[in-house]
Amino acid sequence: MSEELGRVRQLWHLLEPLHAVLYYAPEAFEEAAVLGYGVGERWPSYFAWRAAPLGEAGAERVTETFYSFSPEMVAEHVPAAWSVASPGAVLAARRRAVDRTYRTLLGEAAGAPETAAAAALVRRVAEAADTAGRPLAEANAALPWPDEPHLVLWQAATVLREHRGDGHLAALAHAELDPVESLVSFAAIGAARPEVFASRGWGEGEWRAARQRLLKRGLLAEDGTATEEGRALRAEVERRTDEAAAGPWRVLGEGERERLVELLGPLWVAALGSGMLPSETTLGIGKV
Repeated sequence: MSEELGRVRQLWHLLEPLHAVLYYAPEAFEEAAVLGYGVGERWPSYFAWRAAPLGEAGAERVTETFYSFSPEMVAEHVPAAWSVASPGAVLAARRRAVDRTYRTLLGEAAGAPETAAAAALVRRVAEAADTAGRPLAEANAALPWPDEPHLVLWQAATVLREHRGDGHLAALAHAELDPVESLVSFAAIGAARPEVFASRGWGEGEWRAARQRLLKRGLLAEDGTATEEGRALRAEVERRTDEAAAGPWRVLGEGERERLVELLGPLWVAALGSGMLPSETTLGIGKV
């Protein structure tokens, strides 16, 4: 991996938890409950929070853009989410949820000059991102910017993580990995346990069928682990993902990128130290 792509991946690792707290924070569940969403599990609010920038998207649209979730699981939540609350109401509640979460999570640091400096840098990168053909990034980039720096930071982080995610789907398509195969092949290289990927709603039969398809392609061994060819293909997917994500980061000089790493470090520690985020996720952070 080149030094530039290594830095791009490092910055993604630092920003991802700052985005993801929305899906786990008690404050977010409280806001979701006020809207009328069930909060016994995280999925009703997850689909609403993440899909709201797309407008009243239907199940097919959300399945396509989220990619790794089974169509049946998506259909449980979309478009029913919009009968509970409109996308506009969800977006307003989302901003309130992030505001409350960050103020709890970061305390005085939420309004600190260092957070404002980080927000300004990440916003510059987000605004430099080419979101054409990247639906989730484009939808989030089109939202009005908030005034408070900590909310700017979250929105910019969200644009960039969706920008990366949209690019990742293109890399998976290039590798000819369908949604289930993408999960099976990722589990096969040890990105996370198969049980973690089961959260995406695919049945055992669908998982077994995907394994058989990958086995026939020579990407999987009989024991379910990746072959050398399978590992090489996943490495190529990650390389293409990093390359597709790198463009907007070039708006910052190397010194600015180093400074941003310093600024984000304490915020990243606060997010991970909160205990809200799972130790193992489907993103494979730190494993690939």
